[in-house]
Amino acid sequence: MKRSLPVLAYSLLLLVTNNVSGQTSLTLYGIVDAGVVYERGAPTGSVTKLTSGVQSGSRLGFKGMEDLGGGLSAKFALEAGFNTDTGSLGQGGLLFGRQAWVGLGNRWGDLSFGRQYTPHYLLLDQVDPFGTGLAGSATNLMSTTTRMNNTVKLATPDWRGFTGELAYGFGEVPGDTTANRQLGASLGYARGPLVMKIAHHRVEDAAGIDNARNTLLGGRYDFGMAAASLGVGLNRGTGAADNRDYMLGVTVPVGPGALLASFTRKDDRSGGNADADQWAVGYTYALSRRTNLYTSFARIENDPGAGFTVGNATEPGSGDKAFNIGIRHKF
Repeated sequence: MKRSLPVLAYSLLLLVTNNVSGQTSLTLYGIVDAGVVYERGAPTGSVTKLTSGVQSGSRLGFKGMEDLGGGLSAKFALEAGFNTDTGSLGQGGLLFGRQAWVGLGNRWGDLSFGRQYTPHYLLLDQVDPFGTGLAGSATNLMSTTTRMNNTVKLATPDWRGFTGELAYGFGEVPGDTTANRQLGASLGYARGPLVMKIAHHRVEDAAGIDNARNTLLGGRYDFGMAAASLGVGLNRGTGAADNRDYMLGVTVPVGPGALLASFTRKDDRSGGNADADQWAVGYTYALSRRTNLYTSFARIENDPGAGFTVGNATEPGSGDKAFNIGIRHKF
């Protein structure tokens, strides 16, 4: 009887899914990622650990679409992050901390409402050879905001390779429409081997009197034997914060996998001269279309006053050097 209960539950789930699929499309998807991480250079000493989401954050997601007729459709996505090593929720324990939005779409574009990725982060993830994961993630040095809450986003369709996004995140501070507000936008071109895009993100402070701004120009060109990536970021923070980001990377197909390498620099112009350079190399090996092994190593050289650390897709890291090896499965 105990063995039959899971079978019965699974059968009911299939029955419900089949009934729903007659009216709308519903997709269950996810990633399970776990790897061994070795970090050095922290004041507290070296550490070796099993980490979830080294290359990509582990997740369970649901997305769907309903045809409303006349070319109009309703869409949604609910995506929960979790930690493979402990089974706990990611993103600070939020149920759907990765994405949670609903919207409408037609041939003119998509309009969505909820917790969503910023246009700035999506561009960085697109041009970074490491996909903002592994030890070589460009986010170890490059400034970005990953997600926005309370967001209304408009995304255009692909028009001969050109696309754009506009995003507005409500600050929700009584009596002040500026405080805590976020704004995002991107405009790009992608056709064949070429990707070129510019993205901007702006965050107002809690008082609504100052803001942080990030602008990123990124590109990628696939030569066939290798793909080259370039990113240049201009960042102005609250107060006198002012810095530049530079990233140069390459992806080389090798057998059933790819060799990854990048150089990233943080150029501090606020007077503190807290500059830093990151060198990174990695390799991913495809066991199948859905499963791959990975390994990577990165080292950050911090100038006096800088304290950047080598992290990965889900952790900020603890030291200026890190090595990782693991496995990722997509479903």
